[in-house]
Amino acid sequence: MNVVEAKGFKIPIVGLGTWALRSRDCARLTEQAIRIGYRHIDTAQMYDNEREVGEGVRASGLRSEVVVTTKVQPTLLAPRDLERSVKESLARLDIGVIDLLLIHWPNPRVPLVETLGAMAKMKREGYTRQIGVSNFTVALLEEANKISSEPLVCNQIECHPFLNQDKVIASCRKQGMAVVAYSPIARGGATGDKLLEKIGKTHGKTAAQICLRWLVQQGIVVIPRTSKVERLEENFELFDFKLSDAEMREIAALARRGGRIVDWTWSPKWD
Repeated sequence: MNVVEAKGFKIPIVGLGTWALRSRDCARLTEQAIRIGYRHIDTAQMYDNEREVGEGVRASGLRSEVVVTTKVQPTLLAPRDLERSVKESLARLDIGVIDLLLIHWPNPRVPLVETLGAMAKMKREGYTRQIGVSNFTVALLEEANKISSEPLVCNQIECHPFLNQDKVIASCRKQGMAVVAYSPIARGGATGDKLLEKIGKTHGKTAAQICLRWLVQQGIVVIPRTSKVERLEENFELFDFKLSDAEMREIAALARRGGRIVDWTWSPKWD
């Protein structure tokens, strides 16, 4: 199994993102993904599907092999709110322990030292095995790593060839953190891109697979979301080919201004 190790914690390099997956479909796709070979499932309080994700994980019969990530929403980062919400998340998931708990978005209204203190407490008390962050900038990563009493194992960020995230990736590596890429195929934007299609033809792969391979070849964890079973298989078939150095450089050159897709009220000032 291909994994990325950060501070002693192993994160499977291909996971299933479950944003916008709902009800029976979510449980079915989660179970199916695990049967195909996925060992990493990503959810969040904000997605309102933790119950269904937990159901799919339990139905697979392989709970002990799967890393389940959930994320605390930005309105619940004050210590008391965070602690209550994490206990509720675990009750909904019903999987014994959360493997990886992340701060979903930074909230400047709540001191980071308080939030990280509560996150560390959740780990010490056995609600989660590891903690990390999401959507953190270079400055926030430096601050978080200085003040956290428990190791932060990853930063989950929007990451795909159309957005240059070199600064944040370098900062994560400097801090010994894994990078987890959400929207790794740019919400479908990879499909139809001429360069990715051309490289795909060379390898007998789709543009989306080229996009995902470009990330995993850099040691970046990917969590593509799909609602189609056939896509689940396609997104997992990334290990039977390799991109050349020239192809890697060509794909990196796709980054452009305005390449960011996810930008909203809670966004920090991006690097």
